[in-house]
Amino acid sequence: MRFGLLGPLRAQIAGRAVPLNGPRQAKMLAALLIDANNIVTMERLVAVMWDTNAPATAVRQVQDAVSGLRRNLVACGSPGTLISTRRGGYEIHLTQDQLDLLEFEHQRHLAEQHTTPLETAVALRRALACWRGDALVDTPSRVLEIDAARLNGKRAATHKQCLAIELGLGRHREVIGELTALLHEHPYDEQVAEHLMVALYRSRRQGEALQVYERLRRTLADELGVDPTPPLQTLHQRVLTADPALAATIPANGPPATPPESPAPAAPGPAMAMPVRQLPLDVPDFVGRTEALTEIAGLLDGSASNRAPVAVIVGGPGVGKSCLVTHAARLASADFPDGQLYLNLAATSDEPRDPGLMLAEALRALSIAGSAIPNRLAERAALYRSLLVDRRMLVVLDDAGHADQVLPLLPAADGCAVLITSRTLLTQLPGARHIDLDVLSPAEARELFTGIVGRRRVEREPGEADAILDCCGNLPLAIRIASGKLTGRPAWSLRVLRERIEDESRRLAELRIGDLSVRASVELSLRLLPADAVRALSLLGLLGAYTLPGWVVGPLLDRSDAEEVLDTLVDASLVRLTATDALGEPRYRLHDLIRTCAVEIAAPLPMEDKRDTIIRVLSVWLELIGRGTDRLPAAGLLAAAPGSAPRRSLPDAVMDRLMADPVGWFDAERDNLLGAVKLAVDWGLDELAWELAAGAATYYDHRCLYQDWQHGHRLALDAAEAAGNVRGASVLLRGLGQLHIYQDEFDRAARALESSLKLCQDGGDKRGEALSVAMLGTVSRVQGRDDEALERVEHALAIAAGEGDRHIEAQLSCSMAVLKLMQGRLDEAEFWFDGALSQARALGDGHRVAVVLRRFSRLHDRRGDPDEALRCLWQALVTFEKLADERCVAYTLLEVGRVYAGQHDRDRASPALERAAGLFHRHGDRQDEAACWQLIGDLDAAAGVHHLALQHRGRALRLWQMIGDINQTKAPARPSSP
Repeated sequence: MRFGLLGPLRAQIAGRAVPLNGPRQAKMLAALLIDANNIVTMERLVAVMWDTNAPATAVRQVQDAVSGLRRNLVACGSPGTLISTRRGGYEIHLTQDQLDLLEFEHQRHLAEQHTTPLETAVALRRALACWRGDALVDTPSRVLEIDAARLNGKRAATHKQCLAIELGLGRHREVIGELTALLHEHPYDEQVAEHLMVALYRSRRQGEALQVYERLRRTLADELGVDPTPPLQTLHQRVLTADPALAATIPANGPPATPPESPAPAAPGPAMAMPVRQLPLDVPDFVGRTEALTEIAGLLDGSASNRAPVAVIVGGPGVGKSCLVTHAARLASADFPDGQLYLNLAATSDEPRDPGLMLAEALRALSIAGSAIPNRLAERAALYRSLLVDRRMLVVLDDAGHADQVLPLLPAADGCAVLITSRTLLTQLPGARHIDLDVLSPAEARELFTGIVGRRRVEREPGEADAILDCCGNLPLAIRIASGKLTGRPAWSLRVLRERIEDESRRLAELRIGDLSVRASVELSLRLLPADAVRALSLLGLLGAYTLPGWVVGPLLDRSDAEEVLDTLVDASLVRLTATDALGEPRYRLHDLIRTCAVEIAAPLPMEDKRDTIIRVLSVWLELIGRGTDRLPAAGLLAAAPGSAPRRSLPDAVMDRLMADPVGWFDAERDNLLGAVKLAVDWGLDELAWELAAGAATYYDHRCLYQDWQHGHRLALDAAEAAGNVRGASVLLRGLGQLHIYQDEFDRAARALESSLKLCQDGGDKRGEALSVAMLGTVSRVQGRDDEALERVEHALAIAAGEGDRHIEAQLSCSMAVLKLMQGRLDEAEFWFDGALSQARALGDGHRVAVVLRRFSRLHDRRGDPDEALRCLWQALVTFEKLADERCVAYTLLEVGRVYAGQHDRDRASPALERAAGLFHRHGDRQDEAACWQLIGDLDAAAGVHHLALQHRGRALRLWQMIGDINQTKAPARPSSP
């Protein structure tokens, strides 16, 4: 079991990452870890979760988050006592080897106890090794940011202390690189500058030591208006006059060091007339890439080990690999005083360079005469390696294509390091560290754009700047081209460029200036691909800008070995493996500009072939949606019989894996559910469109995703009506009717349902007619027209009985019971409840059983049996929470609150009602949220807490005014629950 917060938040048990359900659980865990083995108060946890805007239900939500976190930890194998409840808060129990922060503090404590500098330095190094980056870098919270800043400060102080001790031990050459990086991070720290000046001076680099002072002096003068402190000015004079007292002095218990007067002997062979300095010019407007630079710097710090570290920077076309490596190499150049060798392997050009020719170029740079260069590749490589022995050199290999091109150019000497850029993974390189480079973050992209175009132009048209960056997809090459166009045309407004590139069909043509072109950059990669991979990329572009699961490529290509083709595209950095979802499935995405190129490539393909491809993919989506829906709680009135759209299955093993957690699968594919509907509409596939939209409605209902529900149904409805698809239109209108009921928009619901009913009657769809009539009965009931509601439910029951649809009969029997109860006909209500309960149990529908029990509780309460009412409600609540049906959880809690309110038990009623109100608010159910606050206010008034009564009743009144039903304050609300 291992936890970490000195870097991105990490939780691992038995080598597996512990799943954290969203940012709240992550923040909760971080707060407990920062104060491990101490009580974290509820007040602090609330502050961590919400900063200054905590809701009224904050304490309950914290308790829920802790419970969920405990469940996840226990499921992964942690003891149940890992997080314990304490008076006023919680405590997590960990040992120092289980939490990096505890290990860090332990090693710092050991450093304080040691009596020799060498032992102290070793302990401090161990402390620094606990860090993986800035503390809690991926856990946003204002409260946690303060803790993270404190921890990062400790890290910097520890690092500075360690380097100072190592400098005193004579390791002046070794600490130069770290001191340089530390001064870059803390440009005003004169103590770091002092250590760096001494280290450089003792390494016989007096001029560079003086340059450090001069840069710091200018920085302090220009940015702070001050001069260096007297101690640093004194050190400057001592370096300037070559004070012999600055020479290295090594403590008796420290390691031996080379005296400044005795430079290390050169390697056997010809001496270089001057160090190799071949790095390309660094871009002056380099931005971001902090994480990658940190990883590269950490790797290069290990270049004094017994082997040369190798970093491969992998990324797609135009992502900025060469710029990053050049920048990183220049930052590290001080660590490689014997030179920096740069070789362009030109793998993506028309003429990739042969490793033998590259070796000859390298040998000439190392002062080997052309006549002395061996003819054979192996001999050239051996001489190259020999020349680098005992030298500290950095080798940069730009645009590598494959391992065979790179292997002969790798030095074997300790003290050297290699940075490689490539569009493909070079997995055959032994011990290489691959660093995956993506596009810039939005903030970094804007910084680059602003730095080139100019702040004033961007500030005049900030919205246009954002639109341009969106068209560029934050791709550095595209941003540089767009910025270059604006720089070369100062009279242009940003709007002019935005209008030119917002049209996707013209975008690639516009993103070209001089030798820079996005299209040409992508085409360089395409030339290296086999034909089937190019075809796969072109077809993937047709699916739209979505993050896709790997199985899509199978039906896309209609091949069983499609995953191998996908791997080829990933290895070529044309398709990006973005993440692994909660189900363990890999997710893939095309950059928008690469997708535009892909669509261009697909343009010549026959339209019928492309249409067949889209149908194959969408038919798999439809089959998956259908199977997932079958495993969700009962669809009830949303259920629709399948239409005529084709369905296609994946291999059984794949289907079983995807459907093992149907809710998790739907959650992972949420964006693609709408994307599939849109794709079907775009290709004129109206039957597929309505079935995809209607099929997802049960999931949307389960998760209360009302915006997704409405958007998908509207898209598909427009297509169905345009195509004259009566069946599809009737189903979609019915789905919208149910949605409007949930949203308290009863007039809209009635209009949609009446339209659906007419289409069903015209088309002879009896089952659809029964469903539409039943939903209209719900509208009548919630609007207070009980006789009309009863008539409609009886009519729907008669149709359902005639069709033999037991599921609809079970649901409508419950609706009939509710109506009888509202009319005060309790015996008849009991008859219908008993029937509904028996029918639901016979169908094995646990969700329907829970719904009937929840409503049955009202009958028991009306008869003066609150204990039996609560028994029904607790049983229903267990089922709903197990199924994660938040809306039904809320309705059940509302009923619990009502029962307790009837017993004048405010202490038990109010928490249940407050939790229900929070759930209703989250899902946009204003009427039932208002009912909760009204009842809470009534309880407050009865208890004499009049200021709270006024506050809570006021909230209810405002909600009812929003939905145009202010009369509800005079009577108990009629629930719109299903």
